[in-house]
Amino acid sequence: MHSSVPGRASAIPRRVVLLGAAGGLLAGAGCSSASTTAPGQTPASPSPASPSPGSATPSAAATLPATTPWTPGPGEVQPDVKLRAVQLVEALGAWPPGGQGIAAARARVSALGLDPALADQAGPLLPAADRAALQVVDAQYGGILTDSASVLVVCDQWTASADGPVTPGGTTVDVRLDAAQPRWTVTALHPAEPGAPAATLSDAARQVLAEPRIQLPPASQADIRSGAVHDTVLRAMLTLSGTYRMYVSVVRSGHPLDVFGTNRPSDHPVGRAFDVWQIDGHAVVDPQTPHDLVDGFMRAAAAAGSYNVGGPRQLSGGATSQQFFTDDTHHDHVHVGFLT
Repeated sequence: MHSSVPGRASAIPRRVVLLGAAGGLLAGAGCSSASTTAPGQTPASPSPASPSPGSATPSAAATLPATTPWTPGPGEVQPDVKLRAVQLVEALGAWPPGGQGIAAARARVSALGLDPALADQAGPLLPAADRAALQVVDAQYGGILTDSASVLVVCDQWTASADGPVTPGGTTVDVRLDAAQPRWTVTALHPAEPGAPAATLSDAARQVLAEPRIQLPPASQADIRSGAVHDTVLRAMLTLSGTYRMYVSVVRSGHPLDVFGTNRPSDHPVGRAFDVWQIDGHAVVDPQTPHDLVDGFMRAAAAAGSYNVGGPRQLSGGATSQQFFTDDTHHDHVHVGFLT
């Protein structure tokens, strides 16, 4: 995110097994039984009992999907900063039967050594439900400076009443942190606010939502359904999907309003940018991901009309001297921005 990256904001998981129907405090209630996913792989599918997006499991007292805590892999810049942000989101968004409510959420936050009042900013992470499970899909920098950071935590969430069906959901949270000892501390949470679905959608929006080669997390799906994403962005996604399978991390909501550390408006909140954290099953942040794959994607994004393509390396060429850029914030994703 560049002309996309602080303002406020309206993560494959490297994992070990946790939370089925119940959970603990840390890492979204995590118990760990080992099933790790190597960096660059697609997140493991939830257990067979888990619902598909947008559906509900019709059985009573249905089992929540087994989830796994996110852990940083190789190639991360200041990995503990991301881990700190993720652990808070995991703790807030998952709880065992009877663990719902703001008081219980505050206790889970306090157990992490963080200000319990952060639970009051959790928004959609705390729906009215008897139990919940949460899986972090990706943790991406919205910005990383010497003493402050924005971590965009992309997650799926499943909730259920005491004896009711499982309902899928999820959101993206812009977690703000400041440097502190012995660990960075979280100062604020800004969950995504995609807006209500539009009455009608453009052809490009419908095609993107239906395209299996474009994977969209819940907040990004909602962004597109809101009608607030420009068709230039959507058409570029479709063009890129003809060559690449891509996993989008953020489109419009859940991203800082300004480029992090500046007062320049970001292209994301106005629907003129998207970020990609995984290409053809390879995480951008993973050192084992072929450079040619990521660099080729960046050049293809520029050819698709992006004026502002950021990624883990500085590329030569480009229509302007600023068309390609790199910095610590963009070591873990490719930013694709548009003027209109």
